[in-house]
Amino acid sequence: MLLEQKQQTSQISTESTATLPVMEAFYTIQGEGAYTGRAAYFIRLGGCDVGCHWCDVKESWNADAHPQQSIDNIIANSLHYPGRMAVITGGEPLMHDLTDLTAALQTAGFQTNIETSGVCQTVTGSWDWICFSPKKFKKPNPEIYNRADELKVIIYNQSDFAFAESFVPYLRPTCKLFLQTEWSRSNEMLPRIVDYVKNHPQWQISLQTHKYLDIP
Repeated sequence: MLLEQKQQTSQISTESTATLPVMEAFYTIQGEGAYTGRAAYFIRLGGCDVGCHWCDVKESWNADAHPQQSIDNIIANSLHYPGRMAVITGGEPLMHDLTDLTAALQTAGFQTNIETSGVCQTVTGSWDWICFSPKKFKKPNPEIYNRADELKVIIYNQSDFAFAESFVPYLRPTCKLFLQTEWSRSNEMLPRIVDYVKNHPQWQISLQTHKYLDIP
């Protein structure tokens, strides 16, 4: 089995000198959004300049705090698991050129998904699914609007409903719309989200099911 894995990794070698600051990479269950419940290999990249005060991974913000890994090493680690959906997250992953990473993942048979705030000037990489999760703290680049497959807005207070609606006219009709409570405000905001979705059925509720189920 080990020999087979080595041979497979060799066959998909990117021969790229590119490296990326990887904060962590792990195999788990996607807990949010359109792919909730699916097995996924998460690659969390360091670096973010959005600055959400309620961010639960602030340690990802400083890209220099995380070791650079080669594309080949990232792919080799991903092949240890049977799932073939990769989720690139952060931080803000589009701070980096993701062309080589997504090409190598797709060559290895992975579906490539990303979650991004959309603030960066360029959407690099080849994506099967783009989750656009805008934040009030920094305006997104309008380029993301026509690329998004999913809009996921974090609801921290009442004004966030209007913030979420402000993007809908610019998105493709097929873009899925999700509202998700900020975890520390769940008791207060989740009942409001329920009422909102009942009155605006074009939206769906996204729950952080991995937190409810205590899945890493």
